[in-house]
Amino acid sequence: MKRKLLLGIGLSVLVGISVLFSCSKDKAAKTTTTSPTAIPDDVLKSITNLGFSTDEVRRQGDGYLVEGDILLTKANLAEASTSPTLRIADVEQYRTTNLVKNLPRTVTVSVTNLPTVYLNAATAAVARYNALNLTLKFQMVSSGGTIDIIGFNEGPSGGYITLGSSGFPTSSGDPYNQIQMNTNEQAYGTNPDLGYVTSVIQHELGHCIGFRHTDYMNRAFSCGGRHVNEGSAGIGAINIPGTPTKADAGSWMLACSSGTDRTFNANDQIALNYLY
Repeated sequence: MKRKLLLGIGLSVLVGISVLFSCSKDKAAKTTTTSPTAIPDDVLKSITNLGFSTDEVRRQGDGYLVEGDILLTKANLAEASTSPTLRIADVEQYRTTNLVKNLPRTVTVSVTNLPTVYLNAATAAVARYNALNLTLKFQMVSSGGTIDIIGFNEGPSGGYITLGSSGFPTSSGDPYNQIQMNTNEQAYGTNPDLGYVTSVIQHELGHCIGFRHTDYMNRAFSCGGRHVNEGSAGIGAINIPGTPTKADAGSWMLACSSGTDRTFNANDQIALNYLY
């Protein structure tokens, strides 16, 4: 996720989950990336075929960071996208080809070498999911979790700062195994707000279990700026019965964050219950 904050005179910072790509007027989220021309053409083609935007792709380790906070591994790039997506009205709930399988299931979550606020935030995010009584539950463990939350330190670039990043479930049905949270003080400040950090981890957990950004068809909805379609790859969309027919500004999976504590709204809960 990414966030863009107004710092000083006209300086914006983009954050992790992407602090509301402009969910909030003064904050937007988006991860910085190198120019797409620096990425091999075959990789860009694979990213497009999977239905992701090639706008601002960045190499990260053995994978590629797309859409601000989503890490695609080599295994992801080798897969073909065939599943439909989930849609909620004008702002859609989307899922990836792969979902977590073998339900009911409990997924463990750990926090490694991060300040206490990140541990407390992870615990709170897990509690929010478990309060929905889904067939997929989470459990905090001291170490070695199925999903491990680790830190990185990266300042603003190109007017944005990344708050956190994660990936999608494997083809075998396991959740993505890692969330990276930015410890740079320009991401959360010198005294991070517990609710705010909780909402970012909550968002990244959403990616780990197969959710894409709610404003997938137009990132400008939450991030501001120009209209950016993350790409549909022709895989279609399924409307969830009972959801509204107008834009929904409060989703926990919006591409960018407003810098506030944002949790599940009613439509998010419909989408989660539909899948899990």
